[in-house]
Amino acid sequence: MPRSLTTRVVQDPSDGFRFLPHLETEPPDLRVSFDVLGGDRIRARMTGTSVPALVGTEHKADLIARPGEVHSAAARLCARWKERFVDFQPVDDRGRALRHRRRPYAVAADLSGEPEDELRTVVADLARGGESLLFDTLLRGDDVRIETFRAYLRSALSREGLRVRFDSDLQLPWPMLCAGGKPTASATTLGALFARFLGHRHQIEHTGDAYAWIGPPRTAQQQPAVSLNHDVRVGSATLADEVAKVLSEGTACTVRTTYEELVRDFGNPHLDEQLMYFWCHGEFIGNEPEPHVLVIRLTDGTPFDGHTVRELRAPHRNSCFRPLVLLNACHAGVSGASADRAFLGRMLIEHGAQGVLGPHIAMPQAFAAEYALEFVRRYLPGESTAGTIAHDLARYFAARYRNPLGFAYGLHGGMDTRLELTSGGDV
Repeated sequence: MPRSLTTRVVQDPSDGFRFLPHLETEPPDLRVSFDVLGGDRIRARMTGTSVPALVGTEHKADLIARPGEVHSAAARLCARWKERFVDFQPVDDRGRALRHRRRPYAVAADLSGEPEDELRTVVADLARGGESLLFDTLLRGDDVRIETFRAYLRSALSREGLRVRFDSDLQLPWPMLCAGGKPTASATTLGALFARFLGHRHQIEHTGDAYAWIGPPRTAQQQPAVSLNHDVRVGSATLADEVAKVLSEGTACTVRTTYEELVRDFGNPHLDEQLMYFWCHGEFIGNEPEPHVLVIRLTDGTPFDGHTVRELRAPHRNSCFRPLVLLNACHAGVSGASADRAFLGRMLIEHGAQGVLGPHIAMPQAFAAEYALEFVRRYLPGESTAGTIAHDLARYFAARYRNPLGFAYGLHGGMDTRLELTSGGDV
């Protein structure tokens, strides 16, 4: 007669890898892909619960735009933010600079005391450029597939509060782009103009050019391991010292000020930090015949770039290096279309970083320090994800300070990353 047999497992060939709960993340509400194909073509693809599903496939269209012109338009938009907002200079009726208002949007983060009409005019200009880049340059065309794709994407992005992933070979300043809208009298208010930016509407991350390292979950810490990597001469008149203070409270904080210290620790196979904060100068340098490369410099001025990250971390790909990187490299913006803005971030992610948050433009030090202070304060308790905080900060600075520069920070991966703490490790 049938009877149950006793079973004893003597070997587990999967070694436990059938169960990786830390990899079970909630998919984004909207995933938009722009793939650069052979023949200099761009294929757009779109899926997610925020767009109607098509039977058996995804939304897809081959665009008429070419990567070179899209990158050129993106560089122009970033330069426009720098020239027309950051460097904005009020003049009198004879065209002379007002001495009591020297670059008012650059010297302070709080713009609530600046004239409303002036701010509205400048922000309207930026919003128009952000909408045009997305819909008139990247997604232009009257092909029925392009028109359908554009309509569905416009409808989805016009909503509020989505988690959006741009999985794209194109490096664009996604939070600085704008959803379209019919012009009305109320749409010209400063608040309505802010609400048009994708960074105000949604949580956004960019992926696609760096394959995030997959491994076992990191162990939650009672005391977070963080680092401050900085040029001590930068931002003396800002809140930089306050950021450093918050970073060091209740944490195991490592401070680095030289290239040699960076090289020493990046070459350490046991480097294990949950948050790495860079507060320093950044610039693009020539790398002929390849695109320009972003380098950062600490106090000693020696350049540190993505190639250096690869040299030091490649032998340690299976290590515990899994930080979120806040790359507040001042003056890192560049208008040249050939510059590779994302190489440093890409190398950090390929070698273990969970995500990289940094500015798309040359960010004023006053705002950069305030942004970092708010981000660190909200991230260290381990209660919110990087995507939630970046989105909240964009809206926070727009509402409280009437400043759109929070939209100029972009998250490269890491939307769902949070600082893991044990139950006794609140800071």
